Amino acid sequence: MTTTYAALLRGINVSGSRRVPMPELRDVLTGLGHTGIATYLQSGNAVFRSDHEDENAVAADLRKALHQRFGFAVDCLVRDSGYLAAVADACPFPAAELAGKQLHVTYFDRPVDADRFADLDAPAFLPEEFRLGDRCLYLYAPDGLGRSKLADALGRPRHTKGLTATTRNWNTVAKLVEMTRV
Repeated sequence: MTTTYAALLRGINVSGSRRVPMPELRDVLTGLGHTGIATYLQSGNAVFRSDHEDENAVAADLRKALHQRFGFAVDCLVRDSGYLAAVADACPFPAAELAGKQLHVTYFDRPVDADRFADLDAPAFLPEEFRLGDRCLYLYAPDGLGRSKLADALGRPRHTKGLTATTRNWNTVAKLVEMTRV
């Protein structure tokens, strides 16, 4: 059975460092035997089809291949089309009423317990808010991620220790759902 996936690479092509050109990312994915490959933006979003059914194994193979190709480690998550659509559908904020830069999803490599964020004084950050989902966190930041004090707090090591996580704005979330729709 062929599954459509999105690969979400973390921390590449930022400020000219850790360069992973999208044509080379497509080559790496092709070399791993994946098909129907398309990239979105320059920030490490790729959609592809694969006969492999274990998204964690696909991500591990991709991490290894990227390290071999570029000489540095690249954290990446791989999620199937159904999961991406479910995350978008479960958004607790009114996505249709917000600008894409106001709403973000952080994808985690595994489920995250609310206790991880228990020390956060959420009301102190209003009107910014967050909600946990299934292996994800939704962040409403009305002034955008770059100005978000809540995003900074959520990203502190005590909240993210031991996790692989990568964040996408709502425009990218919606585009990846569209690109993976079968």
